[in-house]
Amino acid sequence: MHQPSLLYKRHRFPGDLISHAVWLYYRFLLIYRDVEELLAERGIAASYETVRRWCKKFGQTFADGVRQRRPRPGDKWHIDEVQLRINGRKHWLWRAVD
Repeated sequence: MHQPSLLYKRHRFPGDLISHAVWLYYRFLLIYRDVEELLAERGIAASYETVRRWCKKFGQTFADGVRQRRPRPGDKWHIDEVQLRINGRKHWLWRAVD
């Protein structure tokens, strides 16, 4: 990846802020307005259109990284087994644990 100073050159906001906004969008599957509100809570006035442009320009790198680290549903499953007594009768409960 490029150095932040070169990658985010000629942008109004610092590179750390841009990368954080793009990371929020792709990591938590938020909409642009949600990211805008999260930034506004921290005192940063960036519109949702600005966040959309950042995600369009810088987002592919973040999206690829998030998808690689996210565990897949079929990777490994464990079964939890519990014995219960209901009205004096034994029942077995099995549940899948990811």
